[in-house]
Amino acid sequence: QVQLVESGGGLVQPGGSLRLSCAASGTIFNIQSMGWYRQAPGKQRELVARIVSGGNTMYADSVKGRFTISRDNAKNTVYLQMNSLKSEDTAVYYCHVVTYIVYWGQGTQVTVSS
Repeated sequence: QVQLVESGGGLVQPGGSLRLSCAASGTIFNIQSMGWYRQAPGKQRELVARIVSGGNTMYADSVKGRFTISRDNAKNTVYLQMNSLKSEDTAVYYCHVVTYIVYWGQGTQVTVSS
């Protein structure tokens, strides 16, 4: 059974940085994409960043230039480096993996506050 284990969330001051990690455990085949979504209180879940099997990446406009997504194929792990964090980045961040099945992580809280 595949599980997505997320880590790296926490409390950070505006302008600070955090790095999220998501490792897919278990037997997993044909990963088409790995990425991160987030959901702030009272808002819909939104795509933050995604990296597809060929290595191409895409980002939400709100995080372009500040966030970087990367992937370690050997470890089935995806990372999200978040720099220059703003209060509006506060949300629960969810890992998202697409194979023939869509998998979601349990979510990790990111709070940006002074």
